[in-house]
Amino acid sequence: MLLTGTVSSGLGRAHIFMSQQHYQEQFRGFLGHTAWPGTLNIAVEGEILAKYIALRNKAGIDTLDADTKALEIAQTIDVSRIISTRIRGFLRDGVSFGGATAFKATITHMDNSVQCAILIPDLTRHVDVIEIISGTFLREYFNIEDGAKVSIELE
Repeated sequence: MLLTGTVSSGLGRAHIFMSQQHYQEQFRGFLGHTAWPGTLNIAVEGEILAKYIALRNKAGIDTLDADTKALEIAQTIDVSRIISTRIRGFLRDGVSFGGATAFKATITHMDNSVQCAILIPDLTRHVDVIEIISGTFLREYFNIEDGAKVSIELE
């Protein structure tokens, strides 16, 4: 499955979660290395949003407040062959850190590509934003800013 979108700024809070050792150990097992302590946000719309909603549905995440047309299209997209990995949440010092679902992928900008994963947290405010994790600081590696176009190919 190929997804394309536009780099966008997030809330700046992903590093709080991404730097947690419990998550990093799971990322090491899933990606083969730890992940950069942050995410790259990719805004999507139209047909690509429908594909992303199909992935969210596979992850068990309700997307009730999304565009009605995208929700309808998402129901027709077959994601049964796309492999997902469960990232377990945990409790530390009375604070709950939620789980997530991850999908291995490759992100490409211009002629450069990097192995990555789409991360869909169980609790997220994003409906039309894909969160990408990687061992590489992607903004720096690709030398990109908000508005840059990227593509993500799921494995």
